Amino acid sequence: MPFGAEDRSKPLARVMMRAPGPAMAAADPAEWHYGPGFDPRRAEAQHAELAGIVAASGAKIHWIPSQDDAMSDAVFVQDPSFVTAKGAVVLNMGKPLRRGEPDLHVAAYEALGVPVLGRLQGDQSVESGDCVWIDETTLAIGRGARSNQAGIDAVRAILEPHGYTVVAYDLPYWTGPEACLHLMSLISPLAPKMGLIHAPLLPYAMWADLTARGWTLLHAPEDEFLASGGLNLNVLMLKPQDVVMVDGFPKTRALMEGAGCRVQVFEGDALCIACEGGPTCLTRPVLRAELA
Repeated sequence: MPFGAEDRSKPLARVMMRAPGPAMAAADPAEWHYGPGFDPRRAEAQHAELAGIVAASGAKIHWIPSQDDAMSDAVFVQDPSFVTAKGAVVLNMGKPLRRGEPDLHVAAYEALGVPVLGRLQGDQSVESGDCVWIDETTLAIGRGARSNQAGIDAVRAILEPHGYTVVAYDLPYWTGPEACLHLMSLISPLAPKMGLIHAPLLPYAMWADLTARGWTLLHAPEDEFLASGGLNLNVLMLKPQDVVMVDGFPKTRALMEGAGCRVQVFEGDALCIACEGGPTCLTRPVLRAELA
């Protein structure tokens, strides 16, 4: 099976997802840091709505089985790994409750025939929500509560022999390590050189680097960023300037539409807002390629 998801000039062709299922149904909201709107039954329905949009785009969904395995956050399949044209990199989770999730991805890649280039070990931690491809050979990683220097160094050691470059940027403290502030909470790529950003928290060095590379950076409204806890920026790119976002943030949507984007929305309050993970978090791209 072909694989490789770093080239954003291509549409999403294959993606892994996992339904909330029994693990989320049994989750203790306080333990998992879920908000007051958490509702497992509505979360299941909202996840299915997103999956329908992804499938309608032409992308094939590879489902990771949903089991009663006490891994509620495993629904956020973005974080435990990422896939390049050379193979997958399996990560280590910074959130202790999520430490078992990389094994699910190893099993999924084995079933799909995707080779694993390397895997983080010990106290090395990187979550893929902190990873953004600046171009098809340059990976940015946000250094913060979920991704440490040891993990960044390990990813660099895995990728550099294959022609990739890794650059690191420091993330702000914001509301503290218990909250989920990933780099992708502050920037969502909308096309190869277009991104939706929250400028006040985006690392200045990253803003400068992207500006120098000719990126168009759309500054999301401050009020909607704060109201969503960053979820208004968690936008899934199906293909260049064709994106999916959680409903309820009309100014952010209008900003992207004004820049020429097609924007689809789905109801995500019980899943995304309550559980702090939007449509990008709920999908693990395996292949971006022109669809036949």
